[in-house]
Amino acid sequence: MSATQPGLLVTGLPRSGTSWVGKMVEAGRQVVYVNEPLNVRHPPGRSPGVLDADVTHRFQYICADNEDVWLRAFRRTLALRYGVGRELRRNRAPYDIARMVKYATAFTTGRLRGRRAMLDDPYALMAVPWLAEKFGVRSVVLVRDPVSLVGSYRKLGWHISLDELLGQPLLTRDLLADHVDELREAAAKEDEIHTTALLWRVVYDVVDRVHRHVPGVLVRRYEDFAMRPEEEFGALYAHFGLNFDEQARAQVVAATTAGEQDSQRGFVRSGTSKTAFRPMDSKQALAAAQNRLSAEDAARVVAITGDVLDRFRPAGTAA
Repeated sequence: MSATQPGLLVTGLPRSGTSWVGKMVEAGRQVVYVNEPLNVRHPPGRSPGVLDADVTHRFQYICADNEDVWLRAFRRTLALRYGVGRELRRNRAPYDIARMVKYATAFTTGRLRGRRAMLDDPYALMAVPWLAEKFGVRSVVLVRDPVSLVGSYRKLGWHISLDELLGQPLLTRDLLADHVDELREAAAKEDEIHTTALLWRVVYDVVDRVHRHVPGVLVRRYEDFAMRPEEEFGALYAHFGLNFDEQARAQVVAATTAGEQDSQRGFVRSGTSKTAFRPMDSKQALAAAQNRLSAEDAARVVAITGDVLDRFRPAGTAA
């Protein structure tokens, strides 16, 4: 990886549109797509061929105090150096072998063609400042409306453990000191709506206070990509230093204006990365997502996310 061609990162809380945005960036044929190397689950994480370091928590925090192993690991990943031997020592199932071949080929081909590593990883959210400082990684942090995000988690039956944050002393010391008591109190309860909304508020408070001020970091609302895909993706390509050519533009249009027939078929594009995106009418999908919670539950989410939500509202929008 040359100094003038840094790696790229698409991040934000899970279900904030990172896979969709990442695939639209990949459509420009100028990057190598790397799916969630900091995910604690295998797959897609715990793949030493891709990232040779042991992830201990979702939203892994990396800083000067724990960076030794991460420096070496990310140096290889961002330089598109795949570790075949490392991968074979850990993962040998048929699916793992297929995935290894895919990534080893993509890394080598991409490196030879001068492409850049692009990490699509919501679990890299707390590593954004470190990646920017140490490697010059350029990032986009996606912010999705909390009512839609909580509704998506409920639809999928996702359980959020706040211990993923509380179990990282360096993270609580550096970024979450003002939230620790509230996080501990919420972690002791079984209230999924409150827990997920609190996660949103705490994470995006950090994004607003810290990430916004890091060179090379762009903070954008998922809803803006859905409402104005050509304009927003054009701006994102420019931020990443990529060419938003006609083929990339056509891919974006096709992925955001799918007809009803495609939606009824449940057409999903995916592969061994375990990442999928569904061609959709992005404006209609945005409206539907707002209706997954009752009015009462939606009001709870807005009350919990409070002033942090106000910081991400478009200018001139009433609370």
